[in-house]
Amino acid sequence: MENNRNYTYDDTVIQLDDEVASSRRFIANVFLWMFLALGISALCAYLFASNLSLLTLLIDPVTGHNTGLGTITMFAPFAFVLAMSFGLNRLSYPVLAILFVAFASILGISLSFILLVYSASSVAGVFITASAVFGIMAVAGYTTHQDLTKFGSLMIMGLIGMVIASLVNMFLHIEGLSMILSYVGVAVFTGLTAYDVQKLKRIGAGIEYGDASGKKMAIMGALTLYLDFLNLFLSLLRIFGRKR
Repeated sequence: MENNRNYTYDDTVIQLDDEVASSRRFIANVFLWMFLALGISALCAYLFASNLSLLTLLIDPVTGHNTGLGTITMFAPFAFVLAMSFGLNRLSYPVLAILFVAFASILGISLSFILLVYSASSVAGVFITASAVFGIMAVAGYTTHQDLTKFGSLMIMGLIGMVIASLVNMFLHIEGLSMILSYVGVAVFTGLTAYDVQKLKRIGAGIEYGDASGKKMAIMGALTLYLDFLNLFLSLLRIFGRKR
């Protein structure tokens, strides 16, 4: 009986060690995909903002309005997110990876408009600030033993409220509401970063990264964190960014 108890205990310890190792591999690959996407977006944004030939593909130099391609690049990232989210089970891993890279590229092109509005120094400063906040909250979400499920649900409710208020403000143009939403956005996406990292840590403990489903989940996890960081960065930029 004693030997059986020892065997059960040792088997449990081995299982826990395997889960921790699996979670670490999964999280590492999530952040690898996220950093790849950020690098692609940054490169595309810089190329289109600094090259007049590329910029004229997005903005008509005569009228100053967006071209057809410029309008498409503003809405295409949303379509890519929907395609990857709803087609996750039907898409193969290589196709999902290609869609993710294409999403990062097109979103980077759309972000080139920001580099035309805000000074380069303020963009760089806000990016560093957003990176620091994101990093701190990511570490907090990964290391904390407190369950953040209820906290995450509250942040998601705040996000839904932000989306509704933003849609309303598109038509009513309420003075000062955009700035209020920026402050709320900083709080919401800061909190969501910790929540999403903890959620991904738990997902990683329960899957095998080597198979196709695990690899696809790593890409979707990277997409989630990428959007958390991007929205945190944009919210901070609207508050602290200096326009040209």
